[in-house]
Formats: sequence, structure tokens, C-alpha cells
Amino acid sequence: MTDDLRNRGLRVASFIATKRGDEDRGPLVIMNEREARARLLTDGEVVWVYGPRRGELAPLRIDASVRDGDVTVRDLLGIAPSEIVRVVKPDLDNRGRRPIAFA
Repeated sequence: MTDDLRNRGLRVASFIATKRGDEDRGPLVIMNEREARARLLTDGEVVWVYGPRRGELAPLRIDASVRDGDVTVRDLLGIAPSEIVRVVKPDLDNRGRRPIAFA
């Protein structure tokens, strides 16, 4: 699979803004299984969501009702409906680690 398919932008189809006292609160990104599979993502995994103004970590929920090319986001700052975002798997293996020095 090419890197272009894993990094293709997705349109924010809907934005869920919660308020204090709501049972389900906090950052969340929702996409369908086909889009998640193309990005090598699984349900419940934490992903980077990059919008036009900032990037933020959020858990992923897979939902078949979301159309191809779209995502639904909840409580993510700097993202508005109809904007294009990128959803990326974090590279936790290499970021910030130093190679082991052998004596």
C-alpha cells in the first residue's frame, strides 16, 4: 500500500461538542472500517488527528455509518466541520529514542 493512501485527507462530516456533565466526553475520532484499514488502524487505538491549525491525540472508534472519505470528531480543538484532517498512526517506536551505545 502506498503512503498516499495512508495519508489521504478526510473531510470532517460532523463535529460533536460535549459539555460538562455529559456521560461521553473527551477527544474522539470516528471513521469507517475501510478508511481505518487503509491507515493500518484498529478500533480503540490512539491516533494523531492533524487539522489545519494543530494536531491532537484521540482514540479511534470504528463505525460503519460513517461514509468513505469522512470522519466524525468529538471535542477536538482547532477542527471545524467541512475541514480536511489527516488521521495518522503514531510512530511510538522511533520518536525520541536514542540508539544504544555499545562499548
